[in-house]
Amino acid sequence: MLHVRVIAPADLSDQVVEFLSTTTGVAHIVRVPKAAISPAGDVITADVARETANDVLDGLKSIDIDKRGSITAEVLDTVISQTAFEAEDDAEGDPADAVIWDELIGRTREESTLNLTFLAFLCLACLIAAVGIVTDSPVTIVGAMVVGPEFGPLAALAVSIVRRKWSLARRSLLALLVGFPVAMGVTAVGTLAAEAAGWVTLTSVRELQQVDFVFQVGPFSLVVALLAGAAGMLSLMSAKSAALVGVFISVTTVPAAGLAVVAATVGEWDIAGLSALQLAVNLFGIVLAGVLVLLVRPRGLR
Repeated sequence: MLHVRVIAPADLSDQVVEFLSTTTGVAHIVRVPKAAISPAGDVITADVARETANDVLDGLKSIDIDKRGSITAEVLDTVISQTAFEAEDDAEGDPADAVIWDELIGRTREESTLNLTFLAFLCLACLIAAVGIVTDSPVTIVGAMVVGPEFGPLAALAVSIVRRKWSLARRSLLALLVGFPVAMGVTAVGTLAAEAAGWVTLTSVRELQQVDFVFQVGPFSLVVALLAGAAGMLSLMSAKSAALVGVFISVTTVPAAGLAVVAATVGEWDIAGLSALQLAVNLFGIVLAGVLVLLVRPRGLR
């Protein structure tokens, strides 16, 4: 369940209480008159079943609470109450399948912001991938996959397409279109420096035996990206974050970016091109899968 707290102006307070009282899946309604200082008003709280959370949040917005007061919602890990159990039973659907749009948009918006932290993680991931490539180490490649932060903007882009949140789409595209070139540029500098220092003796990426899968683009590149993207979106929707690790190590995004850089530094532009294509295929597949998962979700979950 979700614990929803509303700060409502005095002239809207009765309307909020009436709305919550008549909505299925709502329990434990509490009203504290004149408790809020800024914004001034009554504090009203309620526990809401996940299945009806969208209806509740949309209804509160229709009363202009988001403009004249405030709405906050947080997940309740444990609720021991017969009233709450009955509210969940009355709600249509299953809590694990419920898509709470405001929660999903807020989560993906935070993870898709272009900032120093995002750039640092992406640069580090690409550098780790480059090390894995020049040492022909698949274990290091897997480490780079886990470190990469690119799934956040990709998931946000899928959400923005379905919900037509174009500001979120711009934010996501900015993170991707700036982040990857910057990370690849930093990786190129690091690779050239390592070659100049004599640390890297690789003369051709075609010599690689363990990580050559990175530039081998084929139908299964798209298939894996679609499956991983679907799993990732389901993980975000259901708040089952453990599955995200499997998503990270299934798709060849950061390793492809790293290999493109390494191949370019040794003059093998055809391999660099294939790696860039692998990157594009995986990015496209993840976004497409996320969109499809959101579109085919159970209709009752809105």
